[in-house]
Amino acid sequence: MKLLADSNSKLKETSKHFDVKIFNFNIPAYNDKRTGKVTCPFAVKKIVNKVKIGCGWYCYADKNFYKFSNVQNGLSNKYQATKNKSFVDDVIKELNSKRTTKQIYVRVHDSGDFYSPAYLNKWIDIAKALPNVRFYAYTKSHDFFRSITLPDNFDITYSIGSKLDHKLNKVTEKHAEIFNSVKELKKAGYVDAHKLDLYATKWYNKTNRVGLVFH
Repeated sequence: MKLLADSNSKLKETSKHFDVKIFNFNIPAYNDKRTGKVTCPFAVKKIVNKVKIGCGWYCYADKNFYKFSNVQNGLSNKYQATKNKSFVDDVIKELNSKRTTKQIYVRVHDSGDFYSPAYLNKWIDIAKALPNVRFYAYTKSHDFFRSITLPDNFDITYSIGSKLDHKLNKVTEKHAEIFNSVKELKKAGYVDAHKLDLYATKWYNKTNRVGLVFH
């Protein structure tokens, strides 16, 4: 099974703009529909006064294109692949097979999240084995990262809307806020990453502020 995709439309536009090659790896958003296993353990999903609150209800990666049965089945298969003992070796082998002279980036999860420390450690092992490939991700699993040191080629942006937001230090920790418009985003002093994804990363953004636009 092919594990890495050739990117969605946003990542393709980002690849073209920066003259790089971006692949992505995804698992189901919030939970695996086949098994019911939660894949975004720190995503907020609650009901207050009969109103649904949190990305657990409204995640962009759980609607439209992502609703197609073939897409959901593919994501579920990839989630199951992460459980395999061979997952690390399989991803490394696939990335080593990519033939390009361009800098390779891997966006880990535009759907799903790091669902356990053990799963995160697999991606760390992959990054350590491939120091010339750059890995990056948004995550609501903030606490999984606070007690570890990531390899230099692995960059993380904390997503707002986590059950752990109360621990987030917006001055010292890189984080992403969602705004209603680019104008609002820039007025708040955030770097615009809503069209070009690499502006979320340390390689193109030297601040701790990543701005996205609601969609």
